[in-house]
Amino acid sequence: MQDRWATFDCYGTLIDWDGGLRRVLSQVFGEWRAHDLLRQYHEVESQVEQDGQLRYREVLSETMRRLGAGEVEAARLPESLPSWTPFSDVAPALEAARARGWKLAILSNTDRDFLDASMARIGVPFDLTIVASEIGSYKPAHLHWETFFARTGADRRAHVHVAASLFHDITPAADLGLRSIWINRIGEASPVPRTRELPGLSRLPETLDAISAKAE
Repeated sequence: MQDRWATFDCYGTLIDWDGGLRRVLSQVFGEWRAHDLLRQYHEVESQVEQDGQLRYREVLSETMRRLGAGEVEAARLPESLPSWTPFSDVAPALEAARARGWKLAILSNTDRDFLDASMARIGVPFDLTIVASEIGSYKPAHLHWETFFARTGADRRAHVHVAASLFHDITPAADLGLRSIWINRIGEASPVPRTRELPGLSRLPETLDAISAKAE
């Protein structure tokens, strides 16, 4: 039987990215500005990542500087990231998926040390991890997925990508013809193609199995 693979984005899907980021924005700029700056942050970070040359630690600091933070304040963001916490539904869902025979991988726009710290907080083993700083590319570019398939030899019919970000993950997965599950924790509406949509990870294991069975 061929291996079944579920690949994940980490931040925003497994780790509470917006919660951790908002706390730092509130500390640096004040609570009253945090909401608007959170939206701006996502836009600016994508611009900083564009050429793929900066390590993610530098991307975080540079994005903060472009939002108006000083050097000391800009460093608070990368310093805080290893402490950000997983969503409560993550570990049980991943453990259940592993128990059903799914191999798990993370495709992340980050650095190795950040991802290692976050995986320790999640507490569930992964079979493969690919980080931006080691391949010189940030999603939504396709190199994370190309690297994944090259390293694993996975059959695309036995693979599902799971992520919260439409821009970084769900849209490029659709462009690549991959099946995906959009984790829509905040109830957004979007026409972006995806195989399934879930409000969190609690029903992930049975959803993965249902997608796999349909492909057989």
